[in-house]
Amino acid sequence: MTDQTVIQATDLSKKFGEFTAVDSLNFEVHRGEIFGFLGPNGSGKTTTIRMLLGLMKPTSGSMELLGLKVDGDSGKVRQKLGYMSQRFSLYNDLTVLQNLQFYSAAYGIPNSEQKERIQEALAMAGLTGREHAMTRELSGGWRQRLALAAAVLHRPEVLFLDEPTAGVDPLSRRAFWDLLYKLVAEGITVFVTTHYMDEAEHCHRLAFIQHGKLIAYGSPAEIKASMMRGQVLELSPSDAVQAVKILRVAREQGRITVDEIELYGSLVHVASADLRRQQPRITAALRSSGIQPGRVSIIEPSLEDVFIACMKSS
Repeated sequence: MTDQTVIQATDLSKKFGEFTAVDSLNFEVHRGEIFGFLGPNGSGKTTTIRMLLGLMKPTSGSMELLGLKVDGDSGKVRQKLGYMSQRFSLYNDLTVLQNLQFYSAAYGIPNSEQKERIQEALAMAGLTGREHAMTRELSGGWRQRLALAAAVLHRPEVLFLDEPTAGVDPLSRRAFWDLLYKLVAEGITVFVTTHYMDEAEHCHRLAFIQHGKLIAYGSPAEIKASMMRGQVLELSPSDAVQAVKILRVAREQGRITVDEIELYGSLVHVASADLRRQQPRITAALRSSGIQPGRVSIIEPSLEDVFIACMKSS
């Protein structure tokens, strides 16, 4: 484990009876980065976080955080960690200030430092002036800010966030990520799980897991380069849902040779290693079925294209 490595998992596995939730994971997280941990529901993300936090013992393998082994007695390392769970876990019948006072006491922050720490957390989260608001009256975005403020009160070196923006509107998600970049600029390392591909694009490095196994690992650019062999054709057909059905039938019949055909709102993405030859066949297949292809262009694959391809191939 190098000085720049703050988390290292080696052959990390967790079984529940005959079911393997996490299967021989190997990855490391570097100091001062946002590390994204992505996978569908049930892929093992939360189980991995719980093991890293020392809340659950692995069946096999080992973990190191900040140079310390994580085992049954992880008290020494746990005080250097912050955690924000999927569910909002603060008290709705307390004010913003009362919640932060409660958590500062729970973290064991000395009374002489509590006021300064709370003011820092309020300023970081943009909650200054809302100290006396009842927590139950806050919108989803402001509740997430409060939860983040509580998670960093004790000035952790590593912050774990388990789907922190689930159910939050896009503007609030963007504001939340601006806060994460502020924390990283102050030297905090962030380990985050998310379902949002636009958020994953903002991570320094990523790990994709499926059925508890690591299937892709690296920066967003590295993962795109290694996992997406071809290009992506983007179409805006007159009926996108029907276009996907038509193209999938054409692929089954051998009239087009493509790897992926996916619906993206009102758009359709088609991935192929031979788009120059396949493009006229794709548009012809649509027109012959009464669907106008609309605007057609070759684009660079998005992280969502790569993520879907990874999930299907694993």
